[in-house]
Amino acid sequence: YGCMAHARRKFTEALNNDRERAEYVLAEIQRLYTVERQARNAGLSHQERQKLRQTEARPVLEPLKAWLNDHYLKVLPKSAIGQAIAYALARWSKLCRYVEDGRIEIDNNLVENAIRPVALGRKNYLFAGSHAGAERAAMIYSLVTTAKVNGVEPFVWLQDVLTRIADHPHKKLAELLPGSQLSKTAEE
Repeated sequence: YGCMAHARRKFTEALNNDRERAEYVLAEIQRLYTVERQARNAGLSHQERQKLRQTEARPVLEPLKAWLNDHYLKVLPKSAIGQAIAYALARWSKLCRYVEDGRIEIDNNLVENAIRPVALGRKNYLFAGSHAGAERAAMIYSLVTTAKVNGVEPFVWLQDVLTRIADHPHKKLAELLPGSQLSKTAEE
């Protein structure tokens, strides 16, 4: 899948090179994000979000691609705007895939923000003690991030799970995962 935020960043970087073209594309991309904000604010289901995208985002994307194709021939390929246009065109089908499936986000910012702490601490993990220690640290990061994504306070969740896990039935451990109903009930 493509990431519209990465494409947008390329055009932001091209503002100093060709302000008029870059601003046009950035305004069109902003229209796409406005559709996403409308869907999120309305609490639409995946199916409803897909329908909204078909009626609101597709009519933005189709002329934008034609504009990109037309203007790619009018700019220097190695210029910042030329590289931004080439980047978008090379990934166009992936950038537009989100319109076909309401489960897919317009960008991968959520994932990138979730893994940022892991990337920032990368050198510290050289001292995890062993491969097994590093794997355990990765599991904890995954669980903490899952808790955050599900609106569960990670520290409260960990405290609760650590006090209950020894007596919890082995076959029902999934009930203790962040986001499960039992886990949410315990937090309240």
